[in-house]
Amino acid sequence: MIPKSEPEQNHLLAALNPAVRSRVFTHLELVKLHLRRVMYTSDRAMRHVYFPVDSIISLQYPMTSGSSTAFSVVGNEGVLGITVCLAGESAPSRSLVQSAGYAYRLPRTKLKEEFGRDGQLFFLMLRYAQSLITQVAQTTLCNLHHSIIQQLARWLLLSLDRMSHSHLAMSQEFIGNMLGVRRECVAEAAMTLQELGAIAYKPGMITVIDRSKLETLSCECYGLVRKESDRLLHYLPQLQDTRTLKSVPASAEPSYGCNSAIRSLDRVGK
Repeated sequence: MIPKSEPEQNHLLAALNPAVRSRVFTHLELVKLHLRRVMYTSDRAMRHVYFPVDSIISLQYPMTSGSSTAFSVVGNEGVLGITVCLAGESAPSRSLVQSAGYAYRLPRTKLKEEFGRDGQLFFLMLRYAQSLITQVAQTTLCNLHHSIIQQLARWLLLSLDRMSHSHLAMSQEFIGNMLGVRRECVAEAAMTLQELGAIAYKPGMITVIDRSKLETLSCECYGLVRKESDRLLHYLPQLQDTRTLKSVPASAEPSYGCNSAIRSLDRVGK
């Protein structure tokens, strides 16, 4: 049974003026997105774009080996399928539902029709595209230079910004695929965050219990992505001023094997 939901629960749709809403909302359809559903692949033409309400979708680049790494996430701040207007009818990446929920979908023809008006939706989506580029670039740097503990904290914070609750139900293997690391590394990093009082963790479920501490344990990448989103996407609800950009000193990080391996790679590259 589909719950009561409104398009305005997606912040981008909520920012549209009445004239644009009257043209767009008529063609919206509420759909359920199940966990791990593949939304797009590189060989599949996009027929719809999706405006998440309470779901989160991860954009990934799969490798021929079968492994993958997430480079950005899309939630109620934006839209999945912006490449329909920017680059063509398909995307070079794969999109996968990382948090189940609902989204409003819009036929690509209707989006392109409205985009072609060069009106409000045109400018909102261009600014959203720029915020996604920032997220992709910062995620790439984070994966190269920061510990798995910091990467997991960043990923949890980005997910938390797009949810109305603090529970993330997913397996170690699934999170490992998001971060591009082994599930054993995810377990070690999650246990560390629990020991430090930021989350409550059990296999298959992570609950954020202290957001401020999680921000402190993250690297600067989360803060930079959020700051750019706040600048570009004026319609986003603002977080409390307790947000911090501090990162964990290297000396304070537990010397687990997975984190030590990443620091060794960093040293080799210097």
